[in-house]
Amino acid sequence: MTVADELTPETTETPELQDETEEPIKQRKNGLYPGVSDELAENMKSGWADTELRDLKPIAQAAETAARRAALSARFPGERLVIPAGNLKTRSNDTEYPFRASVEYAYLTGNQTEDGVLVLEPTSDGHRATLYLLPRSDRENGEFWLSGQGELWVGRRHSLTEAEKLYGIPASDVRKLPQRLKEATGPVRVVRGYDAGIETALHDKVTAERDDELRVFLSEMRLVKDAFEIGELQKAVDSTVRGFEDVVKVLDKAEATSERYIEGTFFLRARVEGNDVGYGTIAAAGPHACTLHWVRNDGPVRSGDLLLLDAGVETHTYYTADVTRTLPINGRFSEIQKKIYDAVYESQEAGIAAVKPGAKYRDFHDAAQRVLAERLVEWGLVEGPVERVLELGLQRRWTLHGTGHMLGMDVHDCAAARTETYVEGVLEPGMVLTVEPGLYFQADDLTVPEEYRGIGVRIEDDILVTEDGNRNLSAGLPRRSDEVEQWMASLKG
Repeated sequence: MTVADELTPETTETPELQDETEEPIKQRKNGLYPGVSDELAENMKSGWADTELRDLKPIAQAAETAARRAALSARFPGERLVIPAGNLKTRSNDTEYPFRASVEYAYLTGNQTEDGVLVLEPTSDGHRATLYLLPRSDRENGEFWLSGQGELWVGRRHSLTEAEKLYGIPASDVRKLPQRLKEATGPVRVVRGYDAGIETALHDKVTAERDDELRVFLSEMRLVKDAFEIGELQKAVDSTVRGFEDVVKVLDKAEATSERYIEGTFFLRARVEGNDVGYGTIAAAGPHACTLHWVRNDGPVRSGDLLLLDAGVETHTYYTADVTRTLPINGRFSEIQKKIYDAVYESQEAGIAAVKPGAKYRDFHDAAQRVLAERLVEWGLVEGPVERVLELGLQRRWTLHGTGHMLGMDVHDCAAARTETYVEGVLEPGMVLTVEPGLYFQADDLTVPEEYRGIGVRIEDDILVTEDGNRNLSAGLPRRSDEVEQWMASLKG
């Protein structure tokens, strides 16, 4: 009898190739091969070279990830801590979205593979870390060529031994973890929202309140960046600067097509020099610049309009830049465009100047908003005095958003941190944040003169808090209106 004789249309499984403890290997329902002969199954088991990698070095951030795990261990003594990477998500039928490991998991391990789980087991003097991963796909049971996630389909995984060398953490087979967690005793916390199977195994051992405390702590750990993180953020910004240069050089091609030419041009830089874009690129030309998160990028690019480009390269270690420039598509600001742009530039200058250690987090926002309110009163668009405008938030009709946010492995990093340590907190050296004021005059806003309508301007830079002030990581891109024009001319020339 062949294996094919035992296949059923409902499952298309290969039972004789399966270990009793493993999930059956499933194939496409309408695949062209109905099954696997015994002869082929046996043939595929042998004749393969040994490809184990034996001279691997630890990843660049191994010392930093170990220090982060130590800080986590000190915060939750005597408790089992479970941090999953997450699972693949189906896009359609048998295709998946590109996988991105949870920030919490990647931050603590440096590993980025799906289904991974970091477990910190309590010991008498801290915790013992174990990295639970899928081992290399099995050649004995045919997984490596029969499974849609097998090695011959999606690429080689590291062996558990290789993973131990890379990440400096003992590694074990993640398929055995759910049962171990079901049998675990004592207090347990898990980072929720990434791995339903792990959460099911722990459902009677955890509480939402305790798990939220774990997530909040991990978010607040990332408020101050270590030297490795700052270096990665600078890499992300440097690549982003080159991506903006790429865009300026092809604006004529964008005019002949659409905003998507701009999006695609920047994406090429992100994929060549990094992992991906850190968020959906906003390539907003003309009145689309007044839509804060315009990511459809399907509109026309016209000479005489402005292009608001908000984009960031994400490095291979998940650190992202977040930079915005508003550029005259033909290389020259009109009088009204320059008037609005210069107001936003002055606002940003005031905001950046307020970024320094010991300052309140809100200070840079307040400083930037004051300048915008002053200009709006000066232009007669809102009735003063400025203090009244700020107290009532009247400037928000045309500014809409806050002036910045923390930046790191997420574009809006540390989002789960407590309000008192983030928005109501104090700036410290090592924090990285954006300063990004904007003015947006909607095309249908009848409260402003017609010449203002459809103009949107935002300028955004990534600012590192230093011991004595701040450093603009994205200073490689010009900001002043005359310098922007000169820069664009030099690139087009």
